[in-house]
Amino acid sequence: MLSQSIFCLLTEDLLIRVLHKLGSDRKQWRLVCKEFLRVESVTRKSIQILRIEFLLRLLDKFCNIETLDLSLCPRIEDGVVSVLLSQGSASWTRGLRRLVLSRATGLGHAGLEMLIRACPMLEAVDVSHCWGYGDREAAALSCAVKLRELNLDKCLGVTDIGLAKIAVVCGKLERLSLKWCLEITDLGIDLLCKKCLDLKFLDISYLKVTSESLRSIASLLKLEAFVMVGCSLVDDVGLRFLEKGCPLLKAIHVSRCDCVSSSGLISVISGHGGLEQLDAGYCLSELSAPLVKCLENLKQLRIIRIDGVRVSDFILQTIGANCKSLVELGLSKCVGVTNKGIMQLVSGCGNLKILDLTCCRFISVAAISTIADSCPDLVCLKLESCDMVTENCLYQLGLNCSLLEELDLTDCSGIDDIALRYLSRCSKLVRLKLGLCTNISDIGLAHIACNCPKMTELDLYRCVRIGDDGLAALTSGCKRLTKLNLSYCNRITDRGLDYISHLDELSDLELRGLSNITSIGIRAVAVSCKRLADLDLKHCEKIDDSGFWALAFYSQNLRQINMSYCIVSDMVLCLLMGNLKRLQDAKLVCLSKVTVKGLEVALRTSCGRIKKVKLQRSLRVLLSSEMLETLHARGCKIRWD
Repeated sequence: MLSQSIFCLLTEDLLIRVLHKLGSDRKQWRLVCKEFLRVESVTRKSIQILRIEFLLRLLDKFCNIETLDLSLCPRIEDGVVSVLLSQGSASWTRGLRRLVLSRATGLGHAGLEMLIRACPMLEAVDVSHCWGYGDREAAALSCAVKLRELNLDKCLGVTDIGLAKIAVVCGKLERLSLKWCLEITDLGIDLLCKKCLDLKFLDISYLKVTSESLRSIASLLKLEAFVMVGCSLVDDVGLRFLEKGCPLLKAIHVSRCDCVSSSGLISVISGHGGLEQLDAGYCLSELSAPLVKCLENLKQLRIIRIDGVRVSDFILQTIGANCKSLVELGLSKCVGVTNKGIMQLVSGCGNLKILDLTCCRFISVAAISTIADSCPDLVCLKLESCDMVTENCLYQLGLNCSLLEELDLTDCSGIDDIALRYLSRCSKLVRLKLGLCTNISDIGLAHIACNCPKMTELDLYRCVRIGDDGLAALTSGCKRLTKLNLSYCNRITDRGLDYISHLDELSDLELRGLSNITSIGIRAVAVSCKRLADLDLKHCEKIDDSGFWALAFYSQNLRQINMSYCIVSDMVLCLLMGNLKRLQDAKLVCLSKVTVKGLEVALRTSCGRIKKVKLQRSLRVLLSSEMLETLHARGCKIRWD
């Protein structure tokens, strides 16, 4: 009673100030007392709904939200929206500004229009990956007259007509993404640019547009970021239109544009001295000297990604000498990267925080030492398939890069336990990839576990010397792990899974090909890891019905499961698919004990919730066409293996 009276004396303003200091750790706060719960309820501005059955109750409780994310709900349909808007006061709709409906494939144009019209203040909508959306849904979106941000990525049915409806009504649009909207042409882009003059961000990646679209885009006087990845019909002529247009352009992304050359990029750079970001991966055969020479005019350039391009020591030296403000450089799969070139580069770019050297196979201790000495603020370093990286390289990183948070050492055969001991000095590591590092063992993993308590993501794919003892150390020291890949680490047994079960925050677990784990270990994980959302059990052939039964009853938050080549019966598969109410993606290839009839029943039990399913190709002619059509109509995409 005394503690309760003390909290009652605190003003609401003071409690709100304390709450803001907590950042994301709100759950423990609201459990303390009723005053804390009330303040958290009235101040909460965003909410992500995970279970549809709690939707109405949560919206009534958090009535002042501005952002509603329904992307993780297993099924949002027109009927759900109708009930949602008819029951209760629906006061939450009046202040809603951002609505996330990504992958809400079950929501049709009628339900979408109802929801949009009920939210008069709506400024941002995300319907990405709603692959069945077309012009009727685009017309529904146009009801949001105050719309400023819209994501239509992979809305495959939207054509120029649907885009025109949005452009004509939503003239205040500032950010628009049309990636993979394959039916949109130059005509639609031209009308968009005439009506939406306030556009600051535009993504037309993978559209079948030509350089004529860039003529239209060049008229956008407020455009700051332009993305056109994989636009194979756009050439240098189109980029020349941009040279004298888009005066505020700060970022351009032309990766995988086959017809773009250095000449076109030089045109863009020449007309935009304030450019801050340049992405040109996999579109140039080599980085020419004239193009690099132009970069010296970009005094504010902070990010360069030129993956897959041929470079030379001279080119890298020139970048280092002229681009002093660089904080990120991507050289993934670039040919011609040497120790000398990297040493000259980083000597001039001491502010680098992110460096990608994936598949730069000639990088060795000389370059890594210079990187460590010259870039003390380095946060992310990617060295996948850099075969010459050894323990001496990690000694230098551990000594000088105390801020390092992400390191990719996948397929670096020179990494061993001693290397991990040196690396463990980087105590702020959050993400570490060690896949295919076959020389590391439980001893090296223990070094990481003891000294890197902030680790949240760890990849040990095919680290065949890792066993149960390593997992004991890992789960004791790295309690914040959310993602863990142990695929093909065949020394792991049920004892190791018992250790994993102590990871309360674990959400993604890959156990593919573990031949020594059984249903006993899986049950321990299912019972304790309540946040588990993504589970890969492909080729785990010793897991039987009892293991999948445990998952069906205890892993209620599972959204994705891969159980291909597993031993499961018709009855338990039906139980699993029916009981996991949040399941959206299931891979069910080669289930030897499952009959065609059993598979059909299982798919029907999840129809309406499941969004993706992967099946054996031979079943395409065996499963009933009526059932397959029903799945498709309910928004499920079937992949045939």
